[in-house]
Amino acid sequence: MNAYAAPSPLGTGRIRLVDYRRRSLLVARLRALLVLLAFLLIAVTALMRIAYLGVVQPAPTQQSMAEALLPPRGEITDRNGVPLARAFPAYALWYNPAAMDDGGPPLVHSADDVARRLHAIFPDLDPVDVAQKLRAGRKTYLRRRVLPEDANKVMEIGELALELPRENDRHYPQGSLAAHVLGYVKDGHGALGMEAVLDDYLIDHAQRSVPSALSIDVRVQGALEDELRRGMLAVNAVGAAGIVLDVDTGEVLALASLPDFDPNQVTQADLVRTEQMVANGQMPAVFNRVTNQVYELGSIFKPLTVAAAIDAGSITDLSRTYRADRPIEMSGMRIRDSHVIGTYLNAPQSLIHSSNIVTAQIADNLGPDKLRQYMMDLGMNERPYIELSGRGMPLWPSGDWSRLTGMTVGFGHGLAVSPLHLASAYSAMVNGGIWRPATLRRVEPGNAARGRRVFKASTSARMNQLLRMIAVYGTGRNANAPGFRVGGKTGSAEKPKNGSYARSTLVSTFAAAFPMDRPRYVVIAMLDEPQGTVASSYQRTAAWNAAPIVGNLIPRIGPQLGVLPDDSRDIDLTDLQPLVAGEAH
Repeated sequence: MNAYAAPSPLGTGRIRLVDYRRRSLLVARLRALLVLLAFLLIAVTALMRIAYLGVVQPAPTQQSMAEALLPPRGEITDRNGVPLARAFPAYALWYNPAAMDDGGPPLVHSADDVARRLHAIFPDLDPVDVAQKLRAGRKTYLRRRVLPEDANKVMEIGELALELPRENDRHYPQGSLAAHVLGYVKDGHGALGMEAVLDDYLIDHAQRSVPSALSIDVRVQGALEDELRRGMLAVNAVGAAGIVLDVDTGEVLALASLPDFDPNQVTQADLVRTEQMVANGQMPAVFNRVTNQVYELGSIFKPLTVAAAIDAGSITDLSRTYRADRPIEMSGMRIRDSHVIGTYLNAPQSLIHSSNIVTAQIADNLGPDKLRQYMMDLGMNERPYIELSGRGMPLWPSGDWSRLTGMTVGFGHGLAVSPLHLASAYSAMVNGGIWRPATLRRVEPGNAARGRRVFKASTSARMNQLLRMIAVYGTGRNANAPGFRVGGKTGSAEKPKNGSYARSTLVSTFAAAFPMDRPRYVVIAMLDEPQGTVASSYQRTAAWNAAPIVGNLIPRIGPQLGVLPDDSRDIDLTDLQPLVAGEAH
């Protein structure tokens, strides 16, 4: 047999089969390895991502989750937690002429037809103005607040160019209640009132989870607005203002200015109209008469003058009498009373009967410099202290006061201040003599501002008696709510006009405190240009229009504030009654 014979075909086939199997096994192992490596890479990547999110960046993740759950703007509540302003998701009506995107007209129907249909859904929309916006062909808002049911009606119109984007809106669940306190939001930021004051706090992600509590009590606020509106309408006044103030803390429990507005309904057109009214010297509804408007408030200043005279030692004997039956002539001015009250009056009688002549003499004996200093201590020469931005500057007599200036300021003329100035001054007069700034923030017990002493405690105690006597025997009798021990003073001042005073226009005010045996609250009610009507027995003075407002209000708010009617209690007046028991002589 030849050693070099050719290999057997059977052997060659076996070798090839073994090689093929080996290659197949190798490929399979490589593929398995690749799959394993891929899974391993995915697992490592996932673990690294989890470690990064869970260890390296825990705080931002938690923060973003918290932010997603928070409203875009914090809530405002009254002192008892009742919501006054809150954020909520809403629709807006947006005109987008590019929505069709087919080169054709942006609207299927005519602009006038679409405007007419929108007016049927939203009666307050001007169809002419809407049609002009639609024809202009520019993207624009047609309405910023749309209810879900109205959004469905808009969709039924069948215009793609009418879009309804979801937006966060501001809602005031109490409507127009406390509108001048709250203000409103424009373009996501507070534009007026406490919305503007608290703007940064309300949008701060770290703070907006906690509601901002104001000093306002919605029960007291509602009662004040209701009684003011009734009183204003009863005598056809052009406006009204009122405030309820805690005399120990300076907290504003209620603040109302009429006419008012609904912060839910403030539109761009309203803002333009407001600017036009201000430019024309008119007073728009958003104007706050309590803090931003200053008035000569008249006889309401007389108790402050008497308090200053008692405190400074100018009056040491309340039985001392002053000539009251003839006007005072000085520097071409004639100081007179509306009628002759009596030949001589003492200080208590002058307050009860509201004598300009006697008060002018008391102020003159005190001296203009001392009276000026007391008024400064009461904050009458500065803008009122409160968080709101709209704070009117008093019309303060410049330089050193003359003798005549001191006399006229003594009975409430020649110095114009806001009703808030008056409320803070009366609080100092009745609370033991401490003036404190007013505040719209809720004050926790024990955290009231320290304030500054203006009157001695003995002076305050005496004035509490005198204010109570005015309500019992004098011009404040229509405010004397039974059982609530009300004290206060009327003020009816002619409004300045063309360098003089217009006798046909008055500002009528009643400043009250209760209960006078332990004063806790001051109440101010003011009417701007009241008319004599049947409701006021055809009288225009405060005794007939402003005082009854307070007399109706206090029984409504007293029990809510913890002051219950009690006919068995009162401030002791026995040492003063002999001074006023007889008629003025």
